[in-house]
Amino acid sequence: MDAVQPRDESLADYHAARDAVGLVDRSDLGLVEITGRDRAKFLHALLTNDIAALGPGQGCAAALLDVHGKVQVTLIALAMDDRMLLLTPPGAGESTVAALDHYLFAEKVTLEDVSGRHALLMLIGPAADDTAKRLTGAVAPEAAWSHVTASLDGVDVRLVRGGGELDAREVWLLTPATERERAWKGAIGAGARPLGAAAVESLRIERGTPRFGADVDASVLLPEIPAERFISHTKGCYPGQEVVVRIRDRGHVNRHLRGLLLDGDLVPPPGAEVVADDAVVGQVTSATLSLGLGRPIALAFVRRQHAPGARVGVRTARGTLPATVSDLPLSR
Repeated sequence: MDAVQPRDESLADYHAARDAVGLVDRSDLGLVEITGRDRAKFLHALLTNDIAALGPGQGCAAALLDVHGKVQVTLIALAMDDRMLLLTPPGAGESTVAALDHYLFAEKVTLEDVSGRHALLMLIGPAADDTAKRLTGAVAPEAAWSHVTASLDGVDVRLVRGGGELDAREVWLLTPATERERAWKGAIGAGARPLGAAAVESLRIERGTPRFGADVDASVLLPEIPAERFISHTKGCYPGQEVVVRIRDRGHVNRHLRGLLLDGDLVPPPGAEVVADDAVVGQVTSATLSLGLGRPIALAFVRRQHAPGARVGVRTARGTLPATVSDLPLSR
């Protein structure tokens, strides 16, 4: 753990995303293709959001839970005329197919991990729509995860309205993997600036977006994280629904994923203990130097008694760092 200072390049990346348009390659995400006449019914019975309500060109965020309400995987579902696509966390395409296949009996459904066959690029910032239009002549629909077919130099691509992972304005380009380089160079030629890892992580944590495998995993109850975008409260049963509804209506979780605003200039490591009055009350899951706030920030699970505004400490090898618990997203 070292003191980290913002570099000129990282700051330029950050401000491109905030003030113009940034470009991020998200081709590391897994991709699962689901075909067959029962595909929507099958997924609707398993995932936390209203898959049955999606028409072609629509999409939503969702999660697959176990019967205890714990998150097995977070997903983005995109409905098309003849198939459904699920965007998975990096490297999780095969395991997602296996998890869904466990529930497959007589339904007319085929599951296939097609990770690596497509490239996925993200345009973020106030000029994202204009840049996408210059590239393809099309504009993504306004509703989160809605999408439309477009053309990039004669190649069919799909424009997808992002769900605000890094910024309020996001457009994703789903292209064949063979066209990734053409799309990347085209986006840069249209004015997008490729973003480095430091800027992307600053934007993500400021936004309060949990990353699967870091901030959320199979030990986490869905209501412990900011979960409204994943859940339909009007749909029928799915694994873990009883727990989610009971917590919503009659109880509470013992911890929440919160933001931390740290004093000083040291960035704590993942796993660092959050303490109050010498008692451990939480744990850091992700941390970085905020390029917008000019100070270290973190995501951490914190016991519910320590609400936003509470002062806590973060234990590190260099001592305990003072910090303030914050709502998500973190204010800039």
